[in-house]
Amino acid sequence: MNDTLVTLVGNAATGVEFRETATGGMARFRFAVTPRRWDREKQLWTDGHTSFYTVWAWRTLALNLSGSVSVGEPLVVHGRLKVREEEREGQRRTFVDIEAVAVGHDLTRGTSAFRRVMRGEPALTARVGSADRADEPDDTGGPDGPGGAGAPDVSGGSRGGVARSGSRKPTGRQKAAPELVSAP
Repeated sequence: MNDTLVTLVGNAATGVEFRETATGGMARFRFAVTPRRWDREKQLWTDGHTSFYTVWAWRTLALNLSGSVSVGEPLVVHGRLKVREEEREGQRRTFVDIEAVAVGHDLTRGTSAFRRVMRGEPALTARVGSADRADEPDDTGGPDGPGGAGAPDVSGGSRGGVARSGSRKPTGRQKAAPELVSAP
């Protein structure tokens, strides 16, 4: 496949329009990219010409975009570049579209809170600490335990700096090993 993949850094110029289609969800929004250059003569940053793109997304990405992106938010968009020409009112116009593969907030310009979507649930996003963590043991030790109530682990290891061999929690994409239970 000879697609041109691009990665753009910019801002959402419009709200996300979401529609349900026969093959799943479809979303689109306009995306603005403005290059900034250092002007050595004036000793300050200057903005270049702003380019606008229409970003298209399908299925799960479309649904997640509609619940996650607002006008003006800084984003990183990765996808297939599509250039099309149309004739409108006697004038030939060129449009540049991006068929998104991945979209995320630009964390160099702020913070973001990720919530994993739980399959089969009608809610757009799952609450933090719900179903995916229900079977994991609580190692906070309660409100007075190591690190206080739900404090993040900043020690680089397990809570309180005590190493517990074989008891590491799985990371984002790793699945917890199933516990073996013997039948009576």
